[in-house]
Amino acid sequence: MATSSTSAQSYKQQKEDFVSNLSGGSVLEIANVLAVAPVVALLWSVLQARQSFFNPYTPLGFVIDFLLNVGGLLLSVTLYSASPVLLNALLLAAAALVYAIPVSGPGSRRKKPKLPPADVRLSSKTSSAAAPLGVLSTKPFLTNYRGNMMVFTCICILAVDFRLFPRRFAKVETWGTSLMDMGVGSFVFSAGIVAARPVLKERADGQTTPLAHRLLRSIRHSLPLLALGIVRLLSVKGLDYAEHVTEYGVHWNFFFTLGFLPPFVALFQSALRVIPSYAGLALLLAIVYQVVLESTPLKAFILAGPRTDLLSMNREGIFSFFGYLAIFLAGQDTGMSILPRTLTANKTSSGVGGQRSALLRTMAVWSLVWTGLYFLSTDYTYGAGLSVSRRLANLPYVLWVVTFNTVLVSAFCLVDIVFFPSFYNAHDTRTEKEAYDTATGRVLRAYNRNGLAVFLVANLLTGLVNMTVRTLDVGRVMTMGMLVAYMAVVTAVAVGLDMYDISIKF
Repeated sequence: MATSSTSAQSYKQQKEDFVSNLSGGSVLEIANVLAVAPVVALLWSVLQARQSFFNPYTPLGFVIDFLLNVGGLLLSVTLYSASPVLLNALLLAAAALVYAIPVSGPGSRRKKPKLPPADVRLSSKTSSAAAPLGVLSTKPFLTNYRGNMMVFTCICILAVDFRLFPRRFAKVETWGTSLMDMGVGSFVFSAGIVAARPVLKERADGQTTPLAHRLLRSIRHSLPLLALGIVRLLSVKGLDYAEHVTEYGVHWNFFFTLGFLPPFVALFQSALRVIPSYAGLALLLAIVYQVVLESTPLKAFILAGPRTDLLSMNREGIFSFFGYLAIFLAGQDTGMSILPRTLTANKTSSGVGGQRSALLRTMAVWSLVWTGLYFLSTDYTYGAGLSVSRRLANLPYVLWVVTFNTVLVSAFCLVDIVFFPSFYNAHDTRTEKEAYDTATGRVLRAYNRNGLAVFLVANLLTGLVNMTVRTLDVGRVMTMGMLVAYMAVVTAVAVGLDMYDISIKF
């Protein structure tokens, strides 16, 4: 019995050592890996726009949808982790091949949709007239971006426990960049984009919610997340689960970070009277936090201070929260820019000066702005020469995350606009919904719809696998088999919820 206990303790230490003292990889390599997502979207879009492959959505279509949007990302962090450029090249070659296949001709002619009877068409027009386009729209490229982000996240939280997953992709100890460091920030940035929707609706209705009401509403939204954080804390401590203390601290976890964001965002909305820009607020917060790190003992306290009380034991999670808050605000600013339907969808708006080109210009400008700020913060010759630290969530980390995600959203936006322009020419909600369904696959729609619930399921499955399998001893073939099976279960849960029209809100 003592030998078994010692063996379990030794394996737990191996697990902790496996994710400790890592230095990450290059920004360029991370960019190449993340580029797989929009390249897969390109291939999927070519299949749909040129060949109507996913219309109707058959079992074969679901399998291909899964293999592309889940399998492609899984390959990028496992078997093709050393050569993501090759994977991107293969996917682009496949897209070019599909694009070269004639749209019309024997065996490939797409059937024209049959028009409904005149009375049904009249009823549809009446219905459409009663449901004009609103101020906001659910754009396909945002669904694809958020869905891909969730798929990447779900893959990495389990894959990191296997030796097949490169150590340079796992979270760094203190200084450096890695794929999983980007993933954590991307989750927060993505949440910020969605958080812009109620603010825009409120502005469109000409309403102003008092601060007390905003705080109360945000606290109600936070309670389930904080409860999940407490459940995770008790589970990790109770099951003696391997944990990396320097990631967030002794008791803190990512659910606590997510849970405390809404109240602070509600408070920061009052500051918009002084700084009328979420991007400006994000940048100001990140700069002030960086100045405090550099001009006070705070940085030394976070990195090397003794853990003597509740604050010091959880210093990484508590103080990095300010960086994540800045990322969230920057994401909210992106949402404020791209969610509104700023131009009327009519025939004249589909040209060069229409909403599509305006959308692309907006994303391109912001991509350049954030890229320039990141360069100025990290370059040793022309900038401040600061190093990225996810543990601190410092200014370079904030700018790195915001830059990468803005560029990614821009890439998805470009693919969307090129292959599915009909969405932006829709005149009513029914037509727009049809165009949206055509431009998005069921797998990514499902991940996007119940992202946080799917993330919770993935966390539970990750814990189950780690409690029942010695992941460090699993070979390459078995690792891939387990990861595919795990993602199949997670995807089945996501798609099942979507099929039964279930939305779980936290």
